[in-house]
Amino acid sequence: MFKRILTTACYTGALAALLLTLLQSLWITPLILQAEVYENAESVHEQAHEQLAAHDHGAAAHAHEHDAEAWTPEDGWQRTLSTFGGDLVVAIGFALLLSALYNLREPAKAWHGVLWGLAGYATFCLAPAAGLPPELPGTVAAELTSRQDWWGATALATAVGLALIVFGKHWPWRLVAVLLIAAPHLYGAPQPAEHHALAPDDLQAQFRVASLLVNGVFWMALGGLSGWWFQRQVPGAEDMSAVAAVR
Repeated sequence: MFKRILTTACYTGALAALLLTLLQSLWITPLILQAEVYENAESVHEQAHEQLAAHDHGAAAHAHEHDAEAWTPEDGWQRTLSTFGGDLVVAIGFALLLSALYNLREPAKAWHGVLWGLAGYATFCLAPAAGLPPELPGTVAAELTSRQDWWGATALATAVGLALIVFGKHWPWRLVAVLLIAAPHLYGAPQPAEHHALAPDDLQAQFRVASLLVNGVFWMALGGLSGWWFQRQVPGAEDMSAVAAVR
């Protein structure tokens, strides 16, 4: 069983990661590059302002020490390769989760895996994005730890709520599920004291829609592929398929 889970996660995770990287390169990355133009322009403006202020106070003669900038991939193959590496880790991790959950209710057909994928999409993308939508570079956000805590609590509550809706046999459990799913949003996601974004509003809107759509395709592909591959590894499945083909 462990080998079945592991092979399903590795193969299907790699395929889904390739698809995700392709979609990101075609749709997401161009939007990020546009946003970085505004961010870089703002950074140059701030640096010029700091240099002028230092000169006015007679501090130009003193060397201003800066921490070494962290390495970032250049546009082109370096960015694409780095993106694929991150996508691969995430895709295999989510595929491991799906494959483990298939032990609770094994998908009889590939489209059953797509349903599991949609549940993952709702848990890890749609529900958190309702309070913390995807943001472009140069957007002011709330403190990182508080956002991470809210994201984790929302994903957990959504996962438990969906499980109660699907597996719960009595309506009180489904009522509890609805309350669980709604609770993080009623509490509210952490927000910055002042909203500010360097990129225009229309670019922000395009990025949010593109991110949700790309992740939706990724999760459906991951669910469908993992469900098909997991079912394909049933002992004797190939022999049964061959017999069915002969008949």
